[in-house]
Amino acid sequence: MASGRKKQPFQLPDFYVPWPARLNPHLEGTRAHSKAWSYEMGIIGVPKDGSSPEIWNEAQFDAMDYALLCAYTHPEAPGPILDLVTDWYVWVFYFDDHFLEVYKRSQDRAGAKKYLDRLPMFMPVDLSKTPPEPTNPVERGLLDLWTRTVPTRSEDWRRRFFESTVNLLEESNWELSNISERRVSNPIEYIEMRRKVGGAPWSAGLVEHAVSAEVPARIAASRPMEVLKDTFSDAVHLRNDLFSYQREIEEEGELSNGVLVFERFLNIDPQRAANLVNDVLTSRLQQFENTAVTELPPLFVEHGLDPAEQLSVLTYIRGLQDWQSGGHEWHMRSSRYMNDSAGGASAGGSTPFGLSGLGMSAARLPLSPGALGLGRIKNFTHVPFRPVGPVKLPKFYMPYSTSVSPHLQTARRDSKDWARRMGMLDTLPGVPEVYIWDDHKFDVADVALCGALIHPEASVQQLNLTAGWLVWGTYADDYFPAFYGNTRDMAGAKVFNARLSAFMPDGPCTAIPTNPVERGLADLWARTAGPMTEKARRQFRKAIQDMTASWLWELANQIQNRIPDPVDYVEMRRKTFGSDLTMSLSRLAHGDAIPEEIFHTRPVRGLENSAADYACLTNDVFSYQKEIEFEGELNNGVLVVQRFLNLEAHQAVETVNDLMTARMRQFEHIVSKELPILVHSAGLNANAQDKLRVYVEKLQRWMAGVLRWHIAVDRYKEFELRSTRKPRRRVGELTGMGTSAARISELFGASRSKTVAKLGK
Repeated sequence: MASGRKKQPFQLPDFYVPWPARLNPHLEGTRAHSKAWSYEMGIIGVPKDGSSPEIWNEAQFDAMDYALLCAYTHPEAPGPILDLVTDWYVWVFYFDDHFLEVYKRSQDRAGAKKYLDRLPMFMPVDLSKTPPEPTNPVERGLLDLWTRTVPTRSEDWRRRFFESTVNLLEESNWELSNISERRVSNPIEYIEMRRKVGGAPWSAGLVEHAVSAEVPARIAASRPMEVLKDTFSDAVHLRNDLFSYQREIEEEGELSNGVLVFERFLNIDPQRAANLVNDVLTSRLQQFENTAVTELPPLFVEHGLDPAEQLSVLTYIRGLQDWQSGGHEWHMRSSRYMNDSAGGASAGGSTPFGLSGLGMSAARLPLSPGALGLGRIKNFTHVPFRPVGPVKLPKFYMPYSTSVSPHLQTARRDSKDWARRMGMLDTLPGVPEVYIWDDHKFDVADVALCGALIHPEASVQQLNLTAGWLVWGTYADDYFPAFYGNTRDMAGAKVFNARLSAFMPDGPCTAIPTNPVERGLADLWARTAGPMTEKARRQFRKAIQDMTASWLWELANQIQNRIPDPVDYVEMRRKTFGSDLTMSLSRLAHGDAIPEEIFHTRPVRGLENSAADYACLTNDVFSYQKEIEFEGELNNGVLVVQRFLNLEAHQAVETVNDLMTARMRQFEHIVSKELPILVHSAGLNANAQDKLRVYVEKLQRWMAGVLRWHIAVDRYKEFELRSTRKPRRRVGELTGMGTSAARISELFGASRSKTVAKLGK
């Protein structure tokens, strides 16, 4: 039954649809084909073998019109390709409804797991392997589709498509678990998990197939390509959430819907929640546009893509754009969704210019600020160095505790001696009497205290190493913007970043350091990575590279004077904060006791991301005045929330604290509910279970230690910020001919580090 026959819980907002929808001319042929194929697979009606109940009858199948969906989302596909793609979508929607009827409604978690565990066997990446005999329409359809699709695709594409399909299937258990526990996700968790459950990354893979343009393997995992896929996915899913809210929440008892997530998290009514979801959708589409325009051209150059490869990427991007607009058009028409109106325009109405018919829904959108995407302007209007004053700290939720290492005083002395040997407390090379840190700034930061709080059980040697990484990360994060931020020198920043890899070799280091950052990294790498296996060393190096590369993202935002998209900010903040490096050091300390695949499971990744977000946002709250008023920064979570939700600073701080609390409660939920299930299903032995418990406890101490350190030190307090602003012998003082290159920042003393609590075991 069409949901539009009932009273709508909210008015659909004004959608931002920047690209026109186009209709594939092979629609009617594909409609006939998809119905015949669905009968053959047993998807329509009761399967002849009686393996499943009836999920769809022919009238329901016709009303949902998946051929129309695919004709809109793949307007350039040849007839046979459109047939194949449509069959994939019929299958995936059938899978979703079949899983709902058979497993979600009955809460049969054991049966669901057994059912889902079989499905990957029908998708062999190695084509020489023979799948088992299918026993139901889902298995039968999947085997048929895989056999028809993968022979013409590369192994890299097959591997990526297999992974996205498995994610889509397996994470249905996450939705089932939330229904069983009547649990609504927090916004960050929801966005992350919806990408897997919702299947849009899977759709992106089918776009490559439909337009016959695979993404070159060497850039498939790069930030720009990942962001394009993620923004595409988030926009597709959030659009679907808006149209499907009534059916999912009121009719099916679902809890995995973005409108409901915002409704519960912010304690607002459905209409306000729907408007905010649409704001996030618009922001994600505009992040897509920004990434395509600003990040793809340098990516092509840096990886040496030839014209044919560049054309493939651009064709793929056009395919993603077609999907966005075509998907919107289909949602406006399908009986599956609430679509009486969108932004006040009937799906069957006409435009002020007389345009009507298929493909004209985007043109019928009202010319409102929302439909025109004008909200993006506010992200470019930030005024740096705006006085904001100190924030009133909220009441933080912290259920865990930590202690202070008895070796703190030794670590303080040794880390300072080490920093001096590395040149971090000296004047800058080639710039006499100019420095980034002096003794006072080093003492105020008190990074050794941070290490002693997050690693209280460490030996003297271990704590010194932890403190060394903390000192290095903090100094590097101050050094980088001082040299490249105020001058907007992206080219120089990329050269600086690229050189760092030379100081993380597999063997002896032959590169000659030219500054304290390189010298410190070379020393720490030799002391830390030397005893590691080659595999561990590779993982550790990548964690460091991810962190330093993320500084380029921050610099790009500075150059554009662009407050980041909220989702992009949260995900990149984990890297700028050094969270992956922290996790890497802690994981490697356990050797092979915990199987590596455990760290890639949803529960453990959820633990790590929740902990990282809590720590990152802790720093954003404490450093708000320092970064916004004294450093002219715009990469701050409080500012991102403030601007996105149109809040006052104190309201934004409270909202960020609510998000921190939600992430902490998610951490607790995973520890109490999900880890025991993981331990049992993975068959971990006693030693591995004990090591996993210790790892979780380290994460707990890390979060507690990061919070305690921020409270204890003077680094973020107003009196210290104002005292370091007084004229001293720094780069900002230099004047006269020949000194312009050295006048990097008059606020050089107000070091810009995101946090010293970046690293440590």
